Amino acid sequence: MSSEVAADSRTAQEFVTRVGGRIRALRKLRGWGVQQLADASGVSRRMLTDIELGRANPSLATVDRVARALDTDFAALALPRDDAARSEVEGTLVWQAPDGSHALLLGATLDPRAELWRWTLAPAGRYAAEPDRPGAQEIHHVLAGRLTLALEAERRVLSAGQSAVIPSDQSYAYLNEAAEPVVFMRVVTGT
Repeated sequence: MSSEVAADSRTAQEFVTRVGGRIRALRKLRGWGVQQLADASGVSRRMLTDIELGRANPSLATVDRVARALDTDFAALALPRDDAARSEVEGTLVWQAPDGSHALLLGATLDPRAELWRWTLAPAGRYAAEPDRPGAQEIHHVLAGRLTLALEAERRVLSAGQSAVIPSDQSYAYLNEAAEPVVFMRVVTGT
């Protein structure tokens, strides 16, 4: 499964366009050229140009690295603003895989920084994540199905009604090794 943002729907294109426009605006506000942002984020100049133009399909980790370099967070780049945000009941589609697995960013706080997500993984679905900032954590709560958290040192399996806190400053993955979809809430802190 891909860890790239959703790219095959109108909603996904709106997301990619919104993120690209915000990155460009913040970069220009700092007085930076694309190369300066590339140096600060570790993302290639070509990829940044494509992101800003809404032509790229960046991974969630790439968007997060760019956000950090611009001294903001993923949610500030991703969530809609104004009246559109208030009318969205289901959140912002941020990631989707061909098997129907997807992630919705439901909301975020600024101080302290936290993000609320709702994830659905189809049977055999997988999402491999890159490490977050040092000290970052995630809380997972399974609503339906069974979620496997594959961490660097261990695997945890959570059933419906169960929760876990993990350090997300390591490589990790979400897996659905069951025959039915898994639906879970994810709260990210310290990003």
